[in-house]
Amino acid sequence: MNEIILAAIQWKQVGIVLGIFAAIAAVLVTLILLVAKFCKTNAEEKVERILEHLAGANCGGCGCTGCTGFAEKLAKGEAMLDDCHVTGTDGKKNIACILGVPFEEGTPTVSVCRCAGGKRAKNEYDYAGAQDCREENKLFGGAKLCKYGCLGDGNCVRACPEDTICIKEQCAEVDPDKCTSCGACMKTCPKGLFTRIPADAKVYIACSSHERGKAVLDKCEVGCIACGKCAKVCPSGAITMQDNLPVIDYGKCIKCGECAAACPRNTIHTRY
Repeated sequence: MNEIILAAIQWKQVGIVLGIFAAIAAVLVTLILLVAKFCKTNAEEKVERILEHLAGANCGGCGCTGCTGFAEKLAKGEAMLDDCHVTGTDGKKNIACILGVPFEEGTPTVSVCRCAGGKRAKNEYDYAGAQDCREENKLFGGAKLCKYGCLGDGNCVRACPEDTICIKEQCAEVDPDKCTSCGACMKTCPKGLFTRIPADAKVYIACSSHERGKAVLDKCEVGCIACGKCAKVCPSGAITMQDNLPVIDYGKCIKCGECAAACPRNTIHTRY
């Protein structure tokens, strides 16, 4: 009888110990869930607050699939605010405040296509495939003799969220008054022809060929032949020749337009 009572007491003690452990485990699990929920809510709230101030273009120019993805990266410190070229100054100031980082206002930019060939550039063969620059580019760099030039199949047109780009005479052309500088065209062009320039810039180089002289003359009517006249006439020294192409330092450019007037090939385009 005593043995039965002793066993009962031992089992009761075991039950009490197990109950204590169970209670402690329940409390710990509850605390962990509460902490996780609190942290998750803070992170989600930060993303939502950032999204309120982003432009909402979902253009993909920042390298993310959309504004939500970009906001999540910003909240985690995995992206830079300057990666977005669509959101306005006020929106970026508010986001910088949310992130707790200093805000530095950048220079507004627009995108331009560094090619003006199109119909004025000779073809190497007749392309009859899908109207897709990437697909055409797979066939020996495309139908154009100039392997640097625009293929004119309109991938940039379809990618632009603001209907800013058109194909004019088989070559892409950007309307600077509509361009938000999102970068979608830069991301989609297989030739890498699009670049950003200051929104108030007067001129840009509408060529990407690194060949020179006769090699360019034989392929395109408007390609740069690397004669260097633009660099010679520039009164502010804003133009230098690099790898057979003029490069404009917009910080030095005084917007006189003398480079465009001197270019024998009309390769330097005036924007206004």
